[in-house]
Amino acid sequence: MIAIANPDISFHGSIPAIIFGAIIIFIVLQDAFETVVLPRRVTRQFKLTAWFLRRTWIPWRKFAAHIRISSWQQNFLGYFGPLSLITLLAFWAVSLIMGFALLQYGIGGHEQLGNEPITFARIMYHSGETFFTLGYGDIVPTSSLARALSVLEAGMGFAFLGVVIGYLPVVYGSFSRREIQISMLDARAGSPPTATELLVRLAGSSENPIDQTVLDGCLRDWERWAGELLESHISYPVLSFFRSQHSNQSWLGALMTMLDVTSLLLTGVEGIHSGQARVTFAMARHASVDLAQVVNAHYDPTAAERLTDAGFDTLRETLAAAGLKLQSTEEARQKLTRLRSMYEPYLQGMARNLMVVLPPWQHPVKARDNWQAGPWDRMIQAKGLAVLGQKPVQPQVSEDHF
Repeated sequence: MIAIANPDISFHGSIPAIIFGAIIIFIVLQDAFETVVLPRRVTRQFKLTAWFLRRTWIPWRKFAAHIRISSWQQNFLGYFGPLSLITLLAFWAVSLIMGFALLQYGIGGHEQLGNEPITFARIMYHSGETFFTLGYGDIVPTSSLARALSVLEAGMGFAFLGVVIGYLPVVYGSFSRREIQISMLDARAGSPPTATELLVRLAGSSENPIDQTVLDGCLRDWERWAGELLESHISYPVLSFFRSQHSNQSWLGALMTMLDVTSLLLTGVEGIHSGQARVTFAMARHASVDLAQVVNAHYDPTAAERLTDAGFDTLRETLAAAGLKLQSTEEARQKLTRLRSMYEPYLQGMARNLMVVLPPWQHPVKARDNWQAGPWDRMIQAKGLAVLGQKPVQPQVSEDHF
C-alpha cells in the first residue's frame, strides 16, 4: 500500500505527496502571477497574498498598540511594509521548494552518495539546492521524470530571481510617486494637511480670491494622484502598509484632505465653479471604496463625528476671513453631510485598520509645517536670542522631523 510513513526510511513513491505538492505549486504560482504580473484586482474570495498580509499584520498591530511613545510606535509600524514584502518573497520561495520536494518525494527515483536512504528531509534539501541552482550532486535524480522535474525547478528558480529583481523596483517606484505628491501637500495644506488650510492658502487673502485656473490645476493633479493610488495599491496591496516619511503625513490623510476640499467646493463656494471638483471627488471616492476592500476595512457606526455643527460654523468663518463664502443654508449643510457619508466611513475604517490618524477639517491651533522645522533651529534661535540678552522660547509641541 502506497502511503507517507516514517520519513527516516526509504521511500519509493506516494500519490498523496504528488497531489499535495502540485496543489502547493499551483497556488503559489497563481498568487505570484496575480500579485506581480496581473494588472487588475482579483475578486476571488481567497487570495494568498492578501491572506498572508492580513494574518501577519494582526499580531504586528496588536504589539504596536502597546507602544506608548508615539514616535516609537510609528517607527515600528513603518517596518511592517518593507519587511512583509521581503517575507512574502521568502514565503513564496519556501513554498515552491516544499511543493517540488513533495513531487520529487512522491515520484521517487533518487540516489545519494554512500547509498544512504532517501528521506523527505534530504529530498527537501535536494529541492532547495536545485531551486537555488547550487548543484552539489550529493543527491542525484535517476529516473527520467525526476530529472525533468529537477530541470523545471531550476528554471523556476531563475524565474523567481528575475521576479524579485523586477518586482522590488516597481513597488518602490510606485511608493516614490505617491510620496512626492504627499510631500508637496505640506506647504499647500499644512502638517498634517486640512481642507480648510488648503483653501485658505490658495486664496491668500480676502483681497485675492482663489484663481479658478490655479484651483482646477491643483485638483487635476490630485485627480491623477488618486487614480495612480488606486491602480498601484490594487496591483501591489503591500503598498497600503508603507508609511510616509513623517508621522503626520499619510496617503490616507492626503486622500481625506482632497475629498474634504472637493466636498466643500461641491457644497458651494461663491465665485468658484465646481466642475473639476466633481470629477476629482469621483476619482478619490472610487479609490476610497476599492482600497477599503484591499485592507479589509469594516464599517464602524460608532465612529466619532469629524465635523460638528459648531465645527462647521468655525470652518465657514475661517473661509470667510480669506474671502471664501461657503453656502450655509440647510440644504447646503445636508448636501455636505451626504457627500461626507460617501467617503468618511471608508477612510475611517482603513485608518482604524492601519493605525493611521486622519487629519481634522481644521486645526484648532496653528501648527508649523514640516518644512519650517529643522534639527538646528533651536540652537540657531538660542544663539540669536543670547546675543539680544533674551531667553530662548521653548516650543509647545514636538516637531516631527529628522
